[in-house]
Amino acid sequence: MPLIPEEPQIHESAQGPRIAPTPRPVPGPRPAASSRPGRPGPPRPTPPVQRTPRDVAPAKPGPSGPAAPATTATPQIQLIPASAEGALDAAEEAVDMLLESGRAPGEVLVLTTGAQHPWAEHELSFGEASYWAQHDAGDDVFYADAALASRAASRPVVVVAVNGGPAGAAATALPLAHSRAGALLIVCGDPQRINSVLGAGV
Repeated sequence: MPLIPEEPQIHESAQGPRIAPTPRPVPGPRPAASSRPGRPGPPRPTPPVQRTPRDVAPAKPGPSGPAAPATTATPQIQLIPASAEGALDAAEEAVDMLLESGRAPGEVLVLTTGAQHPWAEHELSFGEASYWAQHDAGDDVFYADAALASRAASRPVVVVAVNGGPAGAAATALPLAHSRAGALLIVCGDPQRINSVLGAGV
């Protein structure tokens, strides 16, 4: 009887397809910079050297506080053309650019001639005492109705949104804003209307 050679047994080693390796985690989107200057998130650091316009005297007396006595310093004036409906948006963009360029939030005051900025409306809902306490703290961008500009302290930069309001609102607001601006006054609105006020001696 022929002997059948014993064949080695084949062990089943194939366990089916291997699981594909886990792909590398995809990094999520970077957190976007805040576009709402009223609450800009963590305060941006102030650069070691403060930029000042050429025509501003370096030795300006008085820290932030109520309007200091008249000095020889004259703030630069920058005009941003905008419709009454778009003036507030233009002002917010200007604030964003100021913060991105290194300005501290507490250096900026924003005034509106027409409708209040939403931040101001929200903060005033908690009462005027709380609202003005934030102004006095001076650590954030502050928004106010231009009619209240006389109560606001001077800040290095004042932004005015000529977004409507009474007929003479701009004529009243711009001289006040000019007196509160230490280094720069930015006005967002209709150029003809603003120039007629600025040309009248602001």
